[in-house]
Amino acid sequence: MLVLALLVFSTAGTIHFQTPLLGQIGAEFGAGPAATGWIATLTFAGFFAGTLFLVPLGDRVDKRRLIIWQTAGLIVALLAMAAAPTLPLAAAASFMIGVCCGLSQHVVPLAAELAPPGERGRIVGTMLSGVFTGLLFARVMSGLVGEHLNWRWTYVLGAALVVVIGCAVVMVLPAVPPRSGLSYVELLRSLGRLFVRERRIRHPAAVQFFLGLCYGGFWATVASMALALHGLGPAATGLIGLSGAAGILVARPAGRWMDRRGVAPVVSAGIVGVIAAYLILGLAPASVVFVILGAALLDCGLRATIVANQTLVTSAVPDARSRSMTIFTAHMWGGNAVGALIASAAFTQWGWSGVCAIGIAASTIALVLARMTNRPGGSH
Repeated sequence: MLVLALLVFSTAGTIHFQTPLLGQIGAEFGAGPAATGWIATLTFAGFFAGTLFLVPLGDRVDKRRLIIWQTAGLIVALLAMAAAPTLPLAAAASFMIGVCCGLSQHVVPLAAELAPPGERGRIVGTMLSGVFTGLLFARVMSGLVGEHLNWRWTYVLGAALVVVIGCAVVMVLPAVPPRSGLSYVELLRSLGRLFVRERRIRHPAAVQFFLGLCYGGFWATVASMALALHGLGPAATGLIGLSGAAGILVARPAGRWMDRRGVAPVVSAGIVGVIAAYLILGLAPASVVFVILGAALLDCGLRATIVANQTLVTSAVPDARSRSMTIFTAHMWGGNAVGALIASAAFTQWGWSGVCAIGIAASTIALVLARMTNRPGGSH
């Protein structure tokens, strides 16, 4: 279990290596925010593709094999990113990083399967803590390495860490027999049936898609904004990621609140927090303090909605939890990809105010959808 926790810590955060480095990458390749925004967009899009096409395989293929192969693929993708000679090749490598770094979605259910029944909740919580901490560590580490060495060294060091932990995984991880006899095509077809049939999966996924627009849009443009408005380099931008610690701390209280009051109040409060975050972020030109406060509130709101909506989705169809999570996660990270693309273009055209306008609009739509879902007879 320790090795699995270290694995998700070292791999989950690779999707955010590029966050504080986009300004530096753009400077090296002579590209503006709209062009470098494709790196963020394709990283999130790769995660979306990996979630949609690889995660369902966990129901019919030995998860050990899946984890080892995805770990190897991630190492290759990280090194390809480090060596990329042009921006299009860097964008292609970032897509493959996104595809491979989602192996935590195999690790978490595997940990639950291997754990003794009386310790399952604690162990799954440990795995998720490894994921969240890895995301936070990645932003800070990549910023510091980019500032003092070069953005390419971030990916070299990241690959080295994954190699070390990957070797331990190969040695200690047991084989796990598949749980389903469905063909790969049938597994994918069942995703569509679940989405159409189950409102308790469809509606939370739609809400999280629009909140993903807010998340992806912010992290795809914050480095360019911090450089343009405040002259901050990758290290300072990476340290903004420390505000994500607030989101980690709010996850468990949100879960306890949900146990007492239900899903709807937690989701609504989380979305209101995202709207408030973007109102604060709109003041970023005045002081970087507003960036830090807004980023912390954004993470808190998003973590609260993820805890509540993920609980609702995974309880909707107990026999298809992995596929239900595939639908939910694909929507969330698909929103991240679309948000990164739209916000990067908006920043080029209208500046930081355009990014904030998109965040407020998307989170408002999410709130309307959540309230519609929570009407009498709704899924919550």
